Amino acid sequence: MSKTIDDLRHEHEAILFTLGLLGKMRALAEAGKALDADDALALIAFLKEFADKCHHGKEEGILFPALERAGIANEGGPIGAMLREHELGRGHIRDMEAALRKEPADPAAFARAADAYARLLSRHIEKENEVLFPMGERALGEKALDDIYGRFEEHEERVIGAGRHEELHALLGEFERKYR
Repeated sequence: MSKTIDDLRHEHEAILFTLGLLGKMRALAEAGKALDADDALALIAFLKEFADKCHHGKEEGILFPALERAGIANEGGPIGAMLREHELGRGHIRDMEAALRKEPADPAAFARAADAYARLLSRHIEKENEVLFPMGERALGEKALDDIYGRFEEHEERVIGAGRHEELHALLGEFERKYR
């Protein structure tokens, strides 16, 4: 497995872990228990920065165009499907955030959007890991994948800043302790 795909899969693991935390917050909201809106908004901010801006940014701006140039279909193909799912996920994020910022907050709407987001992203990650990434490794080859990995590193530094990736992982550790 290439460093490029290994990097994306490692990020998928962090995203899936975050979905587990989101599920615990969703369960509190569904049960009518006090949900710390600040924590939920911080977790949403994490998803926006890490999952969308960093991870999806790498895919949309670097990997997917390379895959398309290598002959993997966008329109009507796997790349187009992944892009549509990224957009659907962004909509669920907006819905979660809107439910929490509403006066008063709407825990039921938050729970519905959180559930929809988690289900979408779980299936999305499985499709990328099991179908698109192996297809991409075969289509691109080692040299192109190494070049892409270098561009991933540049992307991270440019869009979230040096060391921010590690800070975000530390934030997950804090949430894990609180929502164990």
